[in-house]
Amino acid sequence: MPEFLDIHSKTSKALRAVADAAMRRHGLHLGQDHLLAVLWRQDGRTPGEVAAALNVTTPNVVKAATRMAAAGLLTRRRDDRDNRLVRLWLTDAGRALQAPVEEERRLLEEQVTADLTETEREHLLNALRKIHHSASALLDAPADHRGSATTT
Repeated sequence: MPEFLDIHSKTSKALRAVADAAMRRHGLHLGQDHLLAVLWRQDGRTPGEVAAALNVTTPNVVKAATRMAAAGLLTRRRDDRDNRLVRLWLTDAGRALQAPVEEERRLLEEQVTADLTETEREHLLNALRKIHHSASALLDAPADHRGSATTT
C-alpha cells in the first residue's frame, strides 16, 4: 500500500476513535457533533440542507436526527410555509452542548497536534486542504475521467 494512503488510514482510524470517545462524554455519537454545529450556525434547517452542508446523504441526516430527537437534542417540525418540508430545531439541551463540545474539539485538536510547531500545523492544514480538494475533485469527475492504476 502506498505510504500516504497507509499512514492516512491509520491516522484517520485513530482520530475517529479518540473523537468518538470525546463525543460520547457528551452523550453524542460521532458525527452528531457536526450535525449540531450546522444547526448552531443556523437553526431550523431541513435535513437536505444539513446533508449538503456536511457532504453526506439526507437519509444519514434523517437517521441521526431521529436518534437526536429521541435524546432530546432537537425537534422536527413542519415548515410554516411549506407543509411538505420538515425542519430541524435545537432544543435547549442541544444548544447547551455547543460550548462544551466546541471546547472538547479544541482540546482534542491541541492534543493531537501538540508535537507540531505552529509552522508545521499551518503546513499540515494547508496540505490537508489541498488533498481534500483533489480527492473531492476525483469524486466529482465522471468515472471514465478519474484515471486508473493500470495502463493498457
